[in-house]
Amino acid sequence: MVPPETFPALHPMPSLRLAASLGETLWTVARLSRTASPRRSAQAWARRTLRLLGVETRLAAPIPFGAQVWVSNHLSWMDPLVYLSLRPSMALAKAEVADYPCIGHGARSLGLRFVNRADLFSRAAALRGMVRDLHAGEAFLLFPEGTTTTGDHLATLHEGGLRMAYRLGVRLLPLRIASPDSHYPWIGDDSLLPHLQRVAQSRRTRVAVHPGVVLDPAAWPDEDRWVDSIRRQLAPPPA
Repeated sequence: MVPPETFPALHPMPSLRLAASLGETLWTVARLSRTASPRRSAQAWARRTLRLLGVETRLAAPIPFGAQVWVSNHLSWMDPLVYLSLRPSMALAKAEVADYPCIGHGARSLGLRFVNRADLFSRAAALRGMVRDLHAGEAFLLFPEGTTTTGDHLATLHEGGLRMAYRLGVRLLPLRIASPDSHYPWIGDDSLLPHLQRVAQSRRTRVAVHPGVVLDPAAWPDEDRWVDSIRRQLAPPPA
């Protein structure tokens, strides 16, 4: 198991934070195609970027081993960085990510799977890519809500990836991400740069990762109950 711990943040001036994180991203993206281990390089980049932006990640409990697929609720564009800092993995990302400044090029270089959830053919192609990655032994990260929330509720899940994991017999770990800081969620019509600036201007941003229980498809009689179990672990606790 990965033990519970806190990854402390650095606290330089906001302008220096922002400049350093963007410089770190540009440097990493430029080197990804030439490095022997792009996944490990991306993990190191995620850790450095979170620290530079003042994001403190806390594991609420040990992360159990044995799950090829991690699945999480979704609060912010920084969620993938949080999980990438804990484990190198492939991911299914919304199509817009491919066009994000700096980050998009890096995501494409890593071979991430992009999906336009409004397009049936795009969804099918993304699932085929996910199957290939899982057959190849790649770790995989899913955000089945397909959108971000403030964390006070769980949005409707897009179940394709979850059901595919069940059919392939792949073990899955639900994880719930939360933050007590109102500037962490990225929702509505907010654009990337203003949100990045607000995070950089905050002295610190606290993020907690709550691991669930590893689910084995062999223990579930059908896909519907498998998905329901995932949904219950991702949902916020009752108030």
